[in-house]
Amino acid sequence: MDLIFEISKPGRVGIDLPESDVDEVHVEDKFPSHLIRNTPAELPEVSELQLVRHYTALSNQNHGIDNGFYPLGSCTMKYNPKINEDVARLEGFSRVHPYQPEETVQGVLQILYELQEDLAAIAGMDAVTLQPSAGAQGEWTGLMIAKAYHAQKGEKRTKVLVPDSAHGTNPASASVAGFETITVPSNEQGLVDVAELKKYVGKDTAALMLTNPNTLGLFEKEIVEIAEVVHEAGGLLYYDGANANAILGKTTPGQMGFDIVHFNLHKTFTTPHGGGGPGAGPVGVKQALIPFMPVPRVERKKQQYVLNNEAPSSIGRVKGYYGNVGILIRAYTYIRTMGAEGLLQVSESAVLHANYLQKRLAPYFVSPYKQFCKHEFVLSGSEQKKLGVRTLDMAKRLLDFGYHPPTIYFPLNVEECMMIEPTETESKETLDAFADVMIQIAKEAAEDPSIVLDAPHSTIIGRLNETQAARKPILRYKKIREPVES
Repeated sequence: MDLIFEISKPGRVGIDLPESDVDEVHVEDKFPSHLIRNTPAELPEVSELQLVRHYTALSNQNHGIDNGFYPLGSCTMKYNPKINEDVARLEGFSRVHPYQPEETVQGVLQILYELQEDLAAIAGMDAVTLQPSAGAQGEWTGLMIAKAYHAQKGEKRTKVLVPDSAHGTNPASASVAGFETITVPSNEQGLVDVAELKKYVGKDTAALMLTNPNTLGLFEKEIVEIAEVVHEAGGLLYYDGANANAILGKTTPGQMGFDIVHFNLHKTFTTPHGGGGPGAGPVGVKQALIPFMPVPRVERKKQQYVLNNEAPSSIGRVKGYYGNVGILIRAYTYIRTMGAEGLLQVSESAVLHANYLQKRLAPYFVSPYKQFCKHEFVLSGSEQKKLGVRTLDMAKRLLDFGYHPPTIYFPLNVEECMMIEPTETESKETLDAFADVMIQIAKEAAEDPSIVLDAPHSTIIGRLNETQAARKPILRYKKIREPVES
């Protein structure tokens, strides 16, 4: 693929702008002389068609769920139904202004209100806010609610407990919210060690952050006892909803004893994931925590939907207007399209696919946890490492077959970890094809390691020196000319 600078020819243009009707600005009157460019910028000169082809070719090099399998564990890179996009683009949603009077956006407010109610029912919570614009902001919002709750009770609780298998955003969110993070170790089964948990819980415990199933894809079967331990100490139980894909229709965080929950709408409810956003991380709470939720809250008064800002104990606004409404509409469309039976099937299929793939791959890789998994599972490349082939090398080799690699080296408590999440949207044929490739790579690692160590072979860019790329990145297409001494 030719780079756009290489096809540039002087005089070619791809734009036709009208003459400016703005009075000429004398830049020398506005900026210091050393900030004013004296020579034209060296920009490529190409036609419109060349420009279109350039960016189309670049886009074809990207890997996405619409053009290939994406088993990125924990991230839940599953198919986003196109009907969600169609609905979100309806003019009644896409062309409203965030500061229109309430009476002119009743349809949007109704959607938001009903989504709040749907998510509250799915989570087993009493109320939901849609404001947070990402899962991590949802975590922070939930912890700020917990902080306000404890403060109103006159309790200074400074510590948040986080399992060693938790998502990396959990301790980060706790720190940003002003808490000290305490790591709770896992037991040999990859679950929270309840005996160890009891050692850490105390009068200074604000909350335990937990996802169930956990990041290893394992269900915390002692969750009821865990909830009792935290509640007896006066703490709150926080549910990281990243893995809710595995429990829809089966159980709810509320039934397990959680007080606060956030949902990643891109993971469970098929809104777009990646590309820098926008996202959404709604937060649900039990009754005692409702006064501390962000404002405004969407409420229904008789036949009218309103934005209520009257909440003296609220932690305040955490996002402009009422969150990323276009994303919320996509999630609403998905929930209403699927219905209760469809959401149940989502979980059953996600769990079935993960267990099927785990059983196919277990003979070729170390499987650190033998019990049934939920929506995702972990394998270890420790045996391949003994042969000189790392998990990173196998991930690079997967690129040659058109697959995005699974999450690697996370969670940190599994050596040479590979975390694989097939999701519920893939076919058995896709799962089998991926398994066949993984098995082939395992055999290559044993029989001819150089094939794996030199991978990828078929991509435009080959094996990078990742350490050097991080420490000495090349950020310019052309080297800057050295200044000429006078």
